[in-house]
Amino acid sequence: MAHVLVIGASGGIGRETLSAALDAGHRVRAFSRSANEIDLENSYLKKHSGDAMNEAGIDAALDGIDVVVQTLGIGADELFKSVNLFSESTRILIAAMQRRNVRRLIVVTGFGAGDSREAIGCLQRIPFRLFLGRAYNDKDVQERLIKESGLDWTIVRPGILTKGARTGRYRVLVEPSQWRNGVISRADVADFIVRSIDDDGRAQQAPVLIW
Repeated sequence: MAHVLVIGASGGIGRETLSAALDAGHRVRAFSRSANEIDLENSYLKKHSGDAMNEAGIDAALDGIDVVVQTLGIGADELFKSVNLFSESTRILIAAMQRRNVRRLIVVTGFGAGDSREAIGCLQRIPFRLFLGRAYNDKDVQERLIKESGLDWTIVRPGILTKGARTGRYRVLVEPSQWRNGVISRADVADFIVRSIDDDGRAQQAPVLIW
């Protein structure tokens, strides 16, 4: 089993990934600014408080790690401000992983990031750009950095997220001709992430996930 670092572990997909990874028998290091407040206890779980934008903190968190999962997000109040969290934290992470010789990286971006933007329907395009444009411009840069990193990366692009349960029944749309928006639970995104930890066939893929 792998030793997994989850960056952005306190809520949403990150929190679900902790549970799914522990259920699968992995050792997990939960990294976030509020890691000590995570309501989960397990002998295989270690909580590591830190900031994804802090180079020394990220470097220290990588000690002994086999796989990194990055699941960062921003609040609704930040969507209309300048956004650089995704690209800058990823730039820091990639450099640290290269120094530490940690190869496997799984990052959650979203449907509409990178080349999947072309698959957004005409009716969705205006509200998408209005509400999510700044964040997704930064995610575009984030995806480019990942693809140029030389690491064994997987980019995960979920559709609209829900609070539903883990079902294990979802579509993994790898080919651009298949890409479309839809809904999926955070728990099922986490299920895919954990399945991808040991799946070498997912390296250098950027699938869209929907039910």
